[in-house]
Amino acid sequence: MRSLTVNGKNGDSPAKVALAIGAGSTARGRVCPVYVGTCGYSYTEWVDSGFYPAGTKSMEMLGLYGRCFSVVELNYTWYQMARADALARMVEKAPAHLLFAAKLTRTMTHERADNWREQLQMYRQGIAPLQKRLVAVLIQLPPDFDRSIANRTYLAALLDGLHDVPVAVEFRHCSWAADPVFAELERRQVTLVTVDAPSLPGFFPALDVVTNPALFYVRFHGRNKAGWQSGNMQKKFNYDYSDQELCAWCDQYLSPMAAKADRGILVFNNHVRAQAPKNGRRLAAILADLRPRES
Repeated sequence: MRSLTVNGKNGDSPAKVALAIGAGSTARGRVCPVYVGTCGYSYTEWVDSGFYPAGTKSMEMLGLYGRCFSVVELNYTWYQMARADALARMVEKAPAHLLFAAKLTRTMTHERADNWREQLQMYRQGIAPLQKRLVAVLIQLPPDFDRSIANRTYLAALLDGLHDVPVAVEFRHCSWAADPVFAELERRQVTLVTVDAPSLPGFFPALDVVTNPALFYVRFHGRNKAGWQSGNMQKKFNYDYSDQELCAWCDQYLSPMAAKADRGILVFNNHVRAQAPKNGRRLAAILADLRPRES
């Protein structure tokens, strides 16, 4: 990554960064747009923490969120089935520039229902209003979802059922960090999610592997190791990235991924005390402030 410019300074698309790939890369001269956002946006604690103005109602949050970010990951679709009427209203109220990623419902990942095929069809119908603003369906798999034959078979069937929509997969178990997995995702044009999280035994590592040249996808979970081990959700996602950590991450991971993809999204999941929007805005600013450097 040698030069960067930011789009949206005149209200076009905030936190959308155009990465100009420079010297030292075979993709030199190409631009990779990167969209920055958070995992979820409707948190009442973000009012208390000052990200949203005092008195902000839930129905007002998406519009305010869109003034700062270019993409949002819909978290609620993991907890409950996506409904077309609700998402249609959401899209209607959302700023025109805002893109969406939608998590696959937990009944197809963590609490697999016997009728998961019917669930999948319901989900597909539910997210239909997102249309071209859907950047990816996120399949977040649980830590105990290892690379067994049964799990490989199930994941393949799940991907078959989503073959005509953009899909990203986040593995939590380290057994999936294998070249045959990457090759199969590449064959299917499915995005491997890059995770920034605490280094824990058996956890999927942070990688700069790009399996889908159309999109790379990064989720920043925070590095609160004790919080992750506690099992407490508030402690787990209570983390504030330093500038040094964000800069080091860009150098180690963002540069090589941007050189291999047409666009990317970076979302922060450390929602406690509104640290996710704080870190997201800071990362966008860091990227904007970088200047061309000699190789």
